[in-house]
Amino acid sequence: MNHLIKSYPNFWWKSSNQHGVHSPFVYRLVCLCFYDKENYSSYPILKEFRKEILTNQQQIKVKDLGADSQVFQEDQRKVADIAKNAGTTWKRSKFLNRLTRYFQIKTAVELGTSVGIGAASIACNNQVKLLSIEGCPQTAAVAQSYFKKYDLSNIQLRVGDFKEEIPKIPFEKIDMAFIDGHHSKEAMLRYFEALLPLIHNETLFIFDDIYWSVGMQEAWEEIKKHPQVKVTIDTFYWGLVFFRKEQVKENFKIRL
Repeated sequence: MNHLIKSYPNFWWKSSNQHGVHSPFVYRLVCLCFYDKENYSSYPILKEFRKEILTNQQQIKVKDLGADSQVFQEDQRKVADIAKNAGTTWKRSKFLNRLTRYFQIKTAVELGTSVGIGAASIACNNQVKLLSIEGCPQTAAVAQSYFKKYDLSNIQLRVGDFKEEIPKIPFEKIDMAFIDGHHSKEAMLRYFEALLPLIHNETLFIFDDIYWSVGMQEAWEEIKKHPQVKVTIDTFYWGLVFFRKEQVKENFKIRL
């Protein structure tokens, strides 16, 4: 968390908005999606979904398979506290929903369901088939109960270790991957490599918390240099990765 706080001033100094972007692909994305102010019909559903979870005082036993929590010290946690500290924020929930809409995502994978806010943000655009993987059974059970309540039947939720579940992904190719799981350099790079066989030219990878630690930032820098990666967009909290072969290799820092 300290690294996150310390990194922000440098990001802000080096980042820009659409006026600092010369790539037509990225310029359109920033103007038409990043800064899109339209109030989509999915937003009220997401808002209610978040509101319910953020007021859920149920206590569950959390099983952490990845890096230790920097917020919680006990494995018994309230659902509301998990949503507040580990769930997708309202701003980023809407952004994730817009990205799914903008790129007309049909098949998506999420690593790290948590209590389900990120998954709901993707699946509210009901043309999407989403496979979401969560390591903690009780956290997954909470998410599944909300998916059922909000009729998000286009989400398939699996419980298990990511490295064991990734080879079982039922899609031949994926349009998007949202990686919001184990917060370590080694895990981030391992899951990136494991998902690469599923990409096509238009696939989007989204990495959460790329400045969470020195190791996570190092992993992000390695991913940017990967020969299959063409365009990256650093929004500070998320790193977006594109594989479009027709693009010149470029890296951007964009303020949301």
